[in-house]
Amino acid sequence: MRARFSALRAQGRRALIPYITAGDPSREGTIGLMHQLAAAGADVIELGVPFSDPMADGPVIQRSSERALARGVSLQDCIDWVAEFRQKDSDTPVVLMGYANPIERFGSEAFAQAAARAGVDGVLVVDYPPEECELFSQMLRTAGIDPIFLLAPTSSEKRMAQVARLGSGYVYYVSLKGVTGAGNLNASDVQARVAQIRGFTDMPVGVGFGISDAQAAVAVGNHADAVVIGSALIRLMENCVQASQDPVGAASGFIQEVRQALDTRCHPLTGAA
Repeated sequence: MRARFSALRAQGRRALIPYITAGDPSREGTIGLMHQLAAAGADVIELGVPFSDPMADGPVIQRSSERALARGVSLQDCIDWVAEFRQKDSDTPVVLMGYANPIERFGSEAFAQAAARAGVDGVLVVDYPPEECELFSQMLRTAGIDPIFLLAPTSSEKRMAQVARLGSGYVYYVSLKGVTGAGNLNASDVQARVAQIRGFTDMPVGVGFGISDAQAAVAVGNHADAVVIGSALIRLMENCVQASQDPVGAASGFIQEVRQALDTRCHPLTGAA
């Protein structure tokens, strides 16, 4: 992960991080979708582990989790798909993003070891606050995996300091109060909060929630090290499936468009990551 962000920083570019739900729009198409996103310009892929009660996610990602669960997608499937993805792509970092319950059922230490063997680069557990998962973070670090944490508009400076101490890889700043896919971005608010976070850590800061198109990505990218897009991408694929169109091709085209916008319309990043 560090190598990818360092290379981007050296080029003055932002990281583009798409989020997809494992097993949606299909089980058999998940690995191919990951490869297509990487080819389209994704720098890191967040692979969502479907869960029955994704409380931080809005209706679009909730529906994708429900579809994946109906297809029987498990945490083990997600790990296996990362391992298969690694057979052709050893470079693109993959982050497993999900909730605590599947990991605790799997066994935290067993999960860390299995994820490391598969080639997982980072893990973000939405409902593991830093105050409660020091041991889990240590397990991940020992396995060579970055523990990634969320910060929100309501996060205190104490929480920022905790994330800076326990996290690695990047910080995920949630740009909106509420769930994924909701609300409207305020670029000046994002700028102020990202600057505040950078007072506590030199980790790259990625911003997600509410980024629906290339224009919003550029507005965020001018202040952040990375842009995370989830709901807009999943909604696009959902609509394609309903219209009997190619969801993977549409997703690839969308990521290419955002990649081009970030590279041509954002001011160059400067300084060390």
